Amino acid sequence: MSKITITSPKHCAAKEGLKIKSNYKKLYFTLSAFFTSILLLILLIWLILHPAKPQFSLKEVDIYQLSLSGPNLNSSIQLTLFSKNPNQKVGIYYDEIQVYATYKGQQITGDTPVPPFYQGQEESNLITASLVGNILPVPPSLGFELGRDQTVGRLVLNLKANGKLRWKVGTWVSGRYRFNVNCVAINAFVPSIPAAPLTSNRGSQCSTTL
Repeated sequence: MSKITITSPKHCAAKEGLKIKSNYKKLYFTLSAFFTSILLLILLIWLILHPAKPQFSLKEVDIYQLSLSGPNLNSSIQLTLFSKNPNQKVGIYYDEIQVYATYKGQQITGDTPVPPFYQGQEESNLITASLVGNILPVPPSLGFELGRDQTVGRLVLNLKANGKLRWKVGTWVSGRYRFNVNCVAINAFVPSIPAAPLTSNRGSQCSTTL
């Protein structure tokens, strides 16, 4: 006589539950492997291309006003920056750029925004900005420094820009990276302001950090 084994409904349900759970695990590992492969591919492309930092240089600086009124300083500066993307296969989105001027470590103009723009591979752009500082409080030592530089006949300013950019490789666009640009402008300093602007058109390379 053969033995008949009857499986209870409860036991069948448990086996079905284990099968479903196993299928979910397989799906999870498959999706994890897929997304990990995509991320590794993006990282590999990124490492191969290794985008170089954008290059900036100062083309021209015109100082129309730089004067002290008591403890406050008024300034008006026009500048032109040359921006270049040195990458052959990577584009750059400039999402935010703020430009300002400093003298002896003291900011002497407000932050001037530059409209966002896209820079293609090995493309160059000119960026112009008007920097203005109205009644900016400065330490008393700044007046002494200005007087001394006028006696020497040379004025050194730092023109700075900071903002956020994104890299573009094919259709892939990276997250945002903060960048900082520092340019040095050397102008002949004579007591002609505001009759005529102090102009410096000696191009100088700027430092860029990411």
